[in-house]
Amino acid sequence: MTRKVLIVVGVCFIVIALTVGAFGGGFLIGRLTGRARETAAITCPEPPILELSEENTPSAEATVVPQSPQRPSAADIPPALSTAFDYELVGEVLGLLDEQFYGDLPDQQTLTYGAIRGMLLTLDDPYTSFIDPQVTAILNEDASGSFEGIGAHVTMREDGYLEIADLIPGQPAEAAGVLADDIILAVGDQSLVGLGLYEAISYIRGPAGTDAVLTILRADEEEPIIITVKRARIEVPIVEYRMLDNRIGYVLLSEFDANATDRVQDALKELLRQNPKGLIFDLRSNPGGWLDQSIKVSDLFLSKGLVAIERDSSGDEQRFYAYDGDIGEDMPMVVLVNRGSASASEIVAGALRDRGRAVLIGTKTLGKGSVQRPNALSDGSQLRVTIARWYTPNDTSIHGDGLEPDILVEITDDTPSGTDPQLERAIEYLTQGQ
Repeated sequence: MTRKVLIVVGVCFIVIALTVGAFGGGFLIGRLTGRARETAAITCPEPPILELSEENTPSAEATVVPQSPQRPSAADIPPALSTAFDYELVGEVLGLLDEQFYGDLPDQQTLTYGAIRGMLLTLDDPYTSFIDPQVTAILNEDASGSFEGIGAHVTMREDGYLEIADLIPGQPAEAAGVLADDIILAVGDQSLVGLGLYEAISYIRGPAGTDAVLTILRADEEEPIIITVKRARIEVPIVEYRMLDNRIGYVLLSEFDANATDRVQDALKELLRQNPKGLIFDLRSNPGGWLDQSIKVSDLFLSKGLVAIERDSSGDEQRFYAYDGDIGEDMPMVVLVNRGSASASEIVAGALRDRGRAVLIGTKTLGKGSVQRPNALSDGSQLRVTIARWYTPNDTSIHGDGLEPDILVEITDDTPSGTDPQLERAIEYLTQGQ
């Protein structure tokens, strides 16, 4: 009998729009997770769950559909863990706390969750994380393309601080004066230092019209500053397309939702009717999404050949391929990327660059190239475990360093308002060939 599995690809990072979204790598705070959304975009509400048979599942980031989770007994604990973890010592500590602690001990759930989080901190992997039932419910919201949050993308730094990776233009965080690279130390009286990515995002997101009082550490400020952001409903279209001057087609994909391939293909059909000379595929601030969609979107532009490699710690790997005959295989193209481009975006950008199909213009991507398996726990919480990493067709690791653009074009505080030098450089490349 064929097993059914749930497939979700982590957005790369979390958006501070802070609605929830968990496509993998990043998150949106405007939506949880390119733009890491407060998909809080977390990188955001989670896309609908797809049920795929084991034979046609496109991702290793899968978990068996839970039937009725049962708490494991001591006999179920793997021998390696039973020797690595000193249960007797933990019991001794709890006994002493119960006997000696001056004050009220936390309830059982609080102590248990604290112990789990402390254990995961020793793994030095911000993407392997425990998510409590409340935040899990947020992450399981439908991906509708609209979220309530501050409109920013966030990522968890290696030192455990939550950092603004990118801002969604025209949204509350930008309007309030939040900047990329700001570190969020606290929301109101709640410190975010030491919290997991998803948990931190849960404090940033919130109903439209409410205030998120952010304590921010900024590089050029001696002391933390306070910025109050009024949360709002963030509407982010998944695909935008138009014909630019010089007959250059433009397609922006904001996230790899469950229908990303169909949306991009429909946009290409409309643009091809106008006989474009070239195409700009904008993956800036795209936090990622479904793995199968990243492979299929890549396939729209690639002839038969390798798209990506997934490799686990034992060296076992799975390879994903494109096939001939798709609509966008012959059009000259450029891919725009930035620090908000994560996870599925990096898979696509890396494949198109390595296969000689497109050049990358913009700034370095986030570097969220790990694969997480979500495990539903018996109390409604979730454990996301890093099980593998992604590699481009040339066997270049995506994780950690990100993808360097072929042509570096930065957008700085001095860039005139209303201009887009990265887009302008892409048009120049396609019209002049350099």
